[in-house]
Amino acid sequence: LITCVGMIATDIIAKPIDELPELGLLQPVDSIAVSTGGCAINASIDLAKLGFDVSLIGSVGDDFFGKFVLDELHKYNVNAQGVVVSPKVKTGASLCCIQAKGERRFLYCGAANEEFRLEDVDWAIIERSDIVFVGGTLLLNSFVGEPCSRLLKKSQELGKITALDTVYDYTARWMSSLRPCMPYIDYFMPSYDEAVYLARERDPEKMSDVFLSMGSKNIIIKLGKDGCFFKNSDGLKKYYPTYEFIKPVDTVGAGDAFCAGFLGGLSSGWTLDECIRFGNAVGTYCIMDVGASTGIKPKKDILAFVKKYEDSI
Repeated sequence: LITCVGMIATDIIAKPIDELPELGLLQPVDSIAVSTGGCAINASIDLAKLGFDVSLIGSVGDDFFGKFVLDELHKYNVNAQGVVVSPKVKTGASLCCIQAKGERRFLYCGAANEEFRLEDVDWAIIERSDIVFVGGTLLLNSFVGEPCSRLLKKSQELGKITALDTVYDYTARWMSSLRPCMPYIDYFMPSYDEAVYLARERDPEKMSDVFLSMGSKNIIIKLGKDGCFFKNSDGLKKYYPTYEFIKPVDTVGAGDAFCAGFLGGLSSGWTLDECIRFGNAVGTYCIMDVGASTGIKPKKDILAFVKKYEDSI
């Protein structure tokens, strides 16, 4: 069982938007869609669509978006027992503006995510888990820092593998918020852009050295179309290219999809190389469609894709 903890939102996705209209004017777009969003829920749905056993822990409001989120979790067979429904706050939501080339901008309202606390965690779910993955902690204002570090520390004490992914921190606290967590992370998986803010470095290996010096054991820097860079506390390091020939439709959720693929492989006992290559492939499937999880296919389809194209990378 893989348990995802953290950020849950509803995304309103519009494309293409390369620029905004002038005040008072209307501008047509090709599509507007509603989907789930947020690091933790994206990874949980991706894992479920791949065919892995997954639970989600987080917070939503007792509102339309909250009901939408819970319906989607039920549809994809994600165990939502750990999702707290609060009548006092709204569900987190984002407006996602997708450019014609697939890159995106977000307007974000944290709402229930900002109220999620360590006390909301169902420890019975953690105890049944093999892997505990925290997503979006930098935007969980009541959970970031020491509370998150306590979750990770206790999870390790219970014999669980811990993993953490980051998200853009509009509060600009960055490493000051994350530092207490670092010694208790087995797999730290930030995007390159976020790692720049966290490590104050621009070279992936130097970034990794900063994070390793803080106690994390394995570092994966996600490099978008360039794949990823891995380094661990034993000194093993390697670049992993990805499938550049795939033209992105929408890059929303690609990093979360990589995490889902990697963690799914880890839960299956695969080698590090197999886990990372599969993560790259799942991230590639994500960018083939609009929405954070829409493009994800069952594990067998993605493994067939890897086998077919592995020589091309």
